[in-house]
Amino acid sequence: MEIFQFEDKGLSHYSYAIISEGRMALVDPARNPEPYYSLAQKHGAVIEAVIETHPHADFVSSHLEIHRKTGARIYVSRLLGALYPHQPFDEGNEIPLGAARLRALNTPGHSPDSISIVALDEDGREKAVFTGDTLFIGDCGRPDLRESAGKLTAAREELARQMYHSLRSKLMPLPSDVLVYPAHGAGSLCGKALSSAHSSTIGAEKMSNWSMQPQTEETFVAELLADQPFVPAYFPYAVEVNRRGAAPFREALAAVQQADADSGFNIEAGVLIADTRAAAEFRNGHQPGAFNLMDDTRFETWLGSVIQPGEAFYLLAQDRNSLQTLLERTASIGYETHIKAGIAGNTGTETNAAADVDTFRRHPEQYTIVDLRNPSEVNTRRIFADALEIPLYQLRSRLNEIPVSKPVMVHCAGGYRSAAGASILQAAFKGSIAVFDLGEAVKTF
Repeated sequence: MEIFQFEDKGLSHYSYAIISEGRMALVDPARNPEPYYSLAQKHGAVIEAVIETHPHADFVSSHLEIHRKTGARIYVSRLLGALYPHQPFDEGNEIPLGAARLRALNTPGHSPDSISIVALDEDGREKAVFTGDTLFIGDCGRPDLRESAGKLTAAREELARQMYHSLRSKLMPLPSDVLVYPAHGAGSLCGKALSSAHSSTIGAEKMSNWSMQPQTEETFVAELLADQPFVPAYFPYAVEVNRRGAAPFREALAAVQQADADSGFNIEAGVLIADTRAAAEFRNGHQPGAFNLMDDTRFETWLGSVIQPGEAFYLLAQDRNSLQTLLERTASIGYETHIKAGIAGNTGTETNAAADVDTFRRHPEQYTIVDLRNPSEVNTRRIFADALEIPLYQLRSRLNEIPVSKPVMVHCAGGYRSAAGASILQAAFKGSIAVFDLGEAVKTF
């Protein structure tokens, strides 16, 4: 039995292929199925099974596309309420895979329909466990994403209690040398303290993972519920897309209209524009009302946090190559259906002045300061005592809290969110008040 791990760095997502005697099973595949087809071809393997540990909130899976192309059966918990052809896969069920076997464990906690998959090798030994979003390296899954999403919902406290028992009754009894393969690593918003390690063992996690230490259920629940990161707007939407099954990846991308900015393409007034160019280029010339959501390692997260599910938008990139990459990344969260058109290049002439940092440093009282960092970051260190604290993911819904009596200075921790936030405010205020982006200069305060 061989195990192969795939990583989507933008979403901190891990997916897996398991091969035994020319038979392949996939666990939590990403939106683009092509890497799995390539691996199967390289090893002369047949994809027979696709297993979803739960309906994911942070990315869109290719399970239905793979089923339609290869005939592989999709396995999910019966609790999921899947709206595509599938085989229920719950505790007591096994999938034969060549000389190996895959065994289901029901491990609710992150979601009420979560499963983990134990891989037994050719000798019948428990070799690895694919824990989805139940057990991470150094952490466990957050319990607050299914209060209003999916067919089966549950309150966060109820799920937190289920997580306590899933870890202790289902995963901790596994042999200490069983390899742990989670669905996410550091940077994912599906937990709050994930390690950058790609894998671990049950024994190592029992020694070092806070969630697997001896503690009362009440202590565990309180700790798990405290200080979870924000929930991007697209998360409930992605759960439903995954429950129904997404359209084929390449077909979905081919349906998106593409154009060059200098070809005379007409941008419809009132439709959002996600301009992915660097902040300096954006300031020097952009389309009126555009949001500067830069091409960065967390582009998908911020796109799905700033733009709401169902909102149409234009996706503007530096060039055709960049546009193609960003279309694919947009599809990874299921937002390709929201794209009015993908546009390469820029003919916008609206400009924004750079912040006068020296003047601001001498007279910060002359500005309304807006801190776009998350609450946990603000609590760790308040950079400006009188700043309005509005995290970026809430900015569009809290515009009325920002006074227009003084110029506005926007900041975050390093520049990405402040560039986005400044552009959102510039679009909202339409020149009625000056808005400045402190950018990377915030690091000097």
